[in-house]
Amino acid sequence: MNPTNTPHRVGFVSLGCPKATVDSEHILTQLRAEGYDIVPSYEGADLVVVNTCGFIDAAVEESLDAIGEALDENGKVIVTGCLGAKGDIIRQTHPNVLAVTGPHATEEVMRAIHQHLPAKHEPFVDLIPPQGIRLTPRHYAYLKISEGCNHRCTFCIIPSLRGDLVSRPVNDVLVEAERLVAAGVKELLVISQDTSAYGVDVKYKTEFYNGMPVKTRMTELCQALSQFGVWVRLHYVYPYPHVNEIIPLMAEGKILPYLDIPFQHASPKILKAMKRPASKENTLLRIKQWREICPDITIRSTFIAGFPGETDEDFEQLLDFLDEAQLDRVGCFAYSNIDGAKANELNGAVPEELKQERVARFMEKQAGISAEKLKQNLGKTRDVIIDDIGNADEDIIARTTSDAPDIDGLVYIEKPNNNDYQVGDITQVTITHTDEYDMRGKIMVNG
Repeated sequence: MNPTNTPHRVGFVSLGCPKATVDSEHILTQLRAEGYDIVPSYEGADLVVVNTCGFIDAAVEESLDAIGEALDENGKVIVTGCLGAKGDIIRQTHPNVLAVTGPHATEEVMRAIHQHLPAKHEPFVDLIPPQGIRLTPRHYAYLKISEGCNHRCTFCIIPSLRGDLVSRPVNDVLVEAERLVAAGVKELLVISQDTSAYGVDVKYKTEFYNGMPVKTRMTELCQALSQFGVWVRLHYVYPYPHVNEIIPLMAEGKILPYLDIPFQHASPKILKAMKRPASKENTLLRIKQWREICPDITIRSTFIAGFPGETDEDFEQLLDFLDEAQLDRVGCFAYSNIDGAKANELNGAVPEELKQERVARFMEKQAGISAEKLKQNLGKTRDVIIDDIGNADEDIIARTTSDAPDIDGLVYIEKPNNNDYQVGDITQVTITHTDEYDMRGKIMVNG
């Protein structure tokens, strides 16, 4: 038992995507606001919260294992997150959990915590910093602009887990961005399930930020975020026609020339089965136009191999697309039979071994493309943000404007004699070596 004057201690396990990370940060911020201590170990906690992922089978297994470990090590566990929307699975596997909630459910989580571990005193605002509690390093932060999704892609269950699109008021987003920048954030990573759809649900309503009107719309949001003088990086951009509007903002240096736009496939037949938009020809034309407007643009995308009904011909179309599109950053995943996904009902299931073979072939081809793209950086000077200084004999680790944290490449920098650099600094580096995904370089020394 804790002494009366000692705050209750809560352990926290956060799994899943950046959107889940933001949910975790909201819960942690509320816990601190109400006087709870956050502890890094099971044995030091009075109770443990596990924020789960339930998108694919591997994520479900990882989440269930994490819940089981927390129960074994601590015994008092509250579960939240996407797997929480499938409460029966959790209850059947781990009937001793204290409570289960779905994603984006800070209030429900706090009610469960209050029930099993009541707060000892009233909230005090000065217990938390203005930017709240974050799980990312101090120099970058995820900025979630909406929740849910209106699309019904057949491979995805996000709408059933997180509901339809709900956009945050644009003034709230900008106030949060302002607080993050004031706290030292140098890079804002804009995330949602569908960033392009921001504001559709509120008919692009005009709000006011610092007395200035701003539409609840992606283009206007990007323009407003550019005023903070930090890197602004867009993720999860659905290929709507109005995406073309933000490319000039990249060319003008207002936001990073980086577009994370999951194309998923190139075969018209497979895209139709996925209920995804566009065609290979239209996509290639748009990529060409984007590069004409902003030659420095980095295009990142993700694809699915082994989708039900995918033939050898469909997969070859995907490989041909890679050759033609010459994308800068690419990921590929084998199709997974997600419980509740409409695609599971489609004919033509691809054997698991063939899925993995296609993923390997895809990534081998992209590795060659990536290596050639990175070679174009040799001898050039790139802006980088420093992620890690390391020990005296270790390289500085940084990222260029072309690289998002955790998913893209790194730049390893030879440490200068007078190392006055800190994590979060933005500086210039001359690139001296490249491989398939990473680069090496030297910091430019003025004078």
